[in-house]
Amino acid sequence: MTRVCIINAVGLTPDLLKHAPNISAIGNAAAIRSPIPAVTCTSQATLLTGKPPSEHGIVANGWYYRETQEIRFWQQANSLITGEKFYEGVETAKMFWWFNQAASVKYSATPKPHYGCDGSKVFDILDHTQCDLVQQLGPFPFFSFWGPNAGLPCSEWIADATAIVMRKHQPELTMAYLPHLDYDFQRLPHHDPQRVAELDTCAKRVIEAAGDIGAEVVVVSEYGLVPVNKPVHLNRHLRELGWLSVRSGPFGEMMMPGESGAFAVADHQVAHVYVQNPANIDQIAKELESVPGVARVARPVELELDHPRSGELIVLSEPDSWFTYYYWLEDSSAPDFARTVDIHRKPGYDPCELFMTSKFRAISRLAQKKLGLRYKMDVIPLDAQLVRGSHGLQNSPEQGPIVVGPGEVPRDMRDFKSYVQRLLA
Repeated sequence: MTRVCIINAVGLTPDLLKHAPNISAIGNAAAIRSPIPAVTCTSQATLLTGKPPSEHGIVANGWYYRETQEIRFWQQANSLITGEKFYEGVETAKMFWWFNQAASVKYSATPKPHYGCDGSKVFDILDHTQCDLVQQLGPFPFFSFWGPNAGLPCSEWIADATAIVMRKHQPELTMAYLPHLDYDFQRLPHHDPQRVAELDTCAKRVIEAAGDIGAEVVVVSEYGLVPVNKPVHLNRHLRELGWLSVRSGPFGEMMMPGESGAFAVADHQVAHVYVQNPANIDQIAKELESVPGVARVARPVELELDHPRSGELIVLSEPDSWFTYYYWLEDSSAPDFARTVDIHRKPGYDPCELFMTSKFRAISRLAQKKLGLRYKMDVIPLDAQLVRGSHGLQNSPEQGPIVVGPGEVPRDMRDFKSYVQRLLA
């Protein structure tokens, strides 16, 4: 069996490849077609299983759990994916790819904080590599993995950790996740070649380790990011039309999905709209089609999203627009978590978590923490106009995801599984 190393270079596109000489030298390159939505969890599930969302069930980065009336994002349980993954039966090191908890791999590492009963949180990783990665590399730089300080250190740490695991264990298959391009390409409207060069340097560390153990290298991305300048507040529209319900309380307004006739779970440029009464679907679709920034309102079956987790309607944005999760009509009524980095509590994706209202405010909150006082890190702005890049749609080939590797590379993510299996064989 041939050893293979797969580097997930988030946000890399054919247009950007010229700025990544180490990745370019790997082999043949081609645009690869993503599913809809073109987001992390859905794309990775399709890469792993060769199936569309209608079959593997990962219809977005998060969705509405009808049984418990909860919206949950960024779940890590491997059992959420239906279908055989390409690493099953192969000695694999899975480094920071999603759906890593209880995955059938020999070695793995993934983010996993500790949560105290008093609401406190201690950042850490699950390290099942037998390499004592934190001892060798220092603590994983969590604040560079997401939030206002997201940037290069986390990709460097993951690259170094992957190289350590590869050289020690020489696994048959290695999977490394490098998210570096995901950050500034959402913050800024232009794609700085320097960010690509930094990603390429990280990838080089993994590529060199792969060379040391005789592994073929494949680089793949999940999506390409495009410039945006128009945030669209679907939930505010639904609320103004009387479909969405909220509850006022001491911590701001809370959305009540179980009591709402319709609401949107927004995820970048795609949103699932859940409609309680099927008799209202056509009316709500017509109302949403008239919202500025909406390009299309579709039924799930039209986009291979016909799965019980999907909404009754799928809304696609115009290329220069994206969907917020905002449902409050006045910022003074926003829930307290809206101004914090809280990816699990928010009922939708929030790229404003990449920005900060005030460094001084952040410093003062950290001082409260060190003094043992109660505090909340409320430093995230509610200005959706700050966001300048997004993804989720199927872009033009040059602006979409890419695959680079030996031999004839696949042109559709559904064919990636069989491509990896051929390389391993």
